[in-house]
Amino acid sequence: MEPQKGIYSVINAAAKITDHVIVSVSGGKDSAVTLDLCASKFKRVDAFFMYLVRALSFQEDWLHWAENKYGIDHIHRVPHFMLADFLAAGSFRFPDISVDRVHINQIYNYIRRLTGGHWIAAGETISDSIYRRAMIKQSGTIDYKRGRFYPVAGFSRQQIRDYIQFKKLRVSAESEILGFSFRSFMAKELVLIRDAYPDDWIKIMKCFPLIDAEIKREEMFGDQRGV
Repeated sequence: MEPQKGIYSVINAAAKITDHVIVSVSGGKDSAVTLDLCASKFKRVDAFFMYLVRALSFQEDWLHWAENKYGIDHIHRVPHFMLADFLAAGSFRFPDISVDRVHINQIYNYIRRLTGGHWIAAGETISDSIYRRAMIKQSGTIDYKRGRFYPVAGFSRQQIRDYIQFKKLRVSAESEILGFSFRSFMAKELVLIRDAYPDDWIKIMKCFPLIDAEIKREEMFGDQRGV
């Protein structure tokens, strides 16, 4: 079923401001719809992807698909801003106090310098959480101050699903398993990644050699912790 046309007001308004957009992609459902909308409205589309572990096959597969589908020469892969915190604090590895903390705005500014663009499109929606709703309500769906806009801000979960089905879009493989793109080290998510992608699990273990202990705790105690 084709989504209702009224939900395209943000992307239509943004297209009147600029013809060049940089899309923040994750491979998840919201991200996939955001990229597809931008590709249909803007003359030039660049994109970037923030990783916790570099070159995981289940993420690279979707990124290559997106590059080919939308004619993007290269979706820029950059370390996630949270990665610096994990490394410095010693999350699932020994700490490295030489690592400086990275703010998300540093990532945005780096990508802007790299592409020559200013406006960044992101896939946040007001249905994500109370925090996201408050954030978008405060900034507006087009945030002129920060140079960001949110094309799917007003989409419901069902409208996101309808759009993906109508346009026959792909989402990243782990999104099908987890329900969202891989972005945390919660044990329940890690178990699914480990079992589905053993080669990628080896890469994750090389970066975070102590992460297996978190899974063992989950398998041994599960929801009993904190009781």
